[in-house]
Amino acid sequence: MAPTLDAIPPVRNGRRGRPRRRPDKLHADKAYDAKVRRRKCQARGIRPRIARRGIERSDKLGRHRWVVERSHAWFNRARRLPVRYERRADIYEAFTFLQANPIIINQIERFC
Repeated sequence: MAPTLDAIPPVRNGRRGRPRRRPDKLHADKAYDAKVRRRKCQARGIRPRIARRGIERSDKLGRHRWVVERSHAWFNRARRLPVRYERRADIYEAFTFLQANPIIINQIERFC
């Protein structure tokens, strides 16, 4: 998990100054519950929001995870994206962009 945390690009929040390098919080489910992972998050200045095994239910995290799960489901509607048939990365990336277009258009229509 540490390489993933280090690979996060700067987060822009609309304020002046240098952009923040890492997010404020990390939401994860019970599978990521370990003291080592919590310490690595805290060392990077990220508050871990990880459900503890046997103590907490992960229902509270479901509110935040739903946005990500919903987005994955939208991309999986395209036939070629869930199971990658393409060997070349540029063709796969093109299919991803093609699937992103109707998703973005639907969101724009929804909010405008």
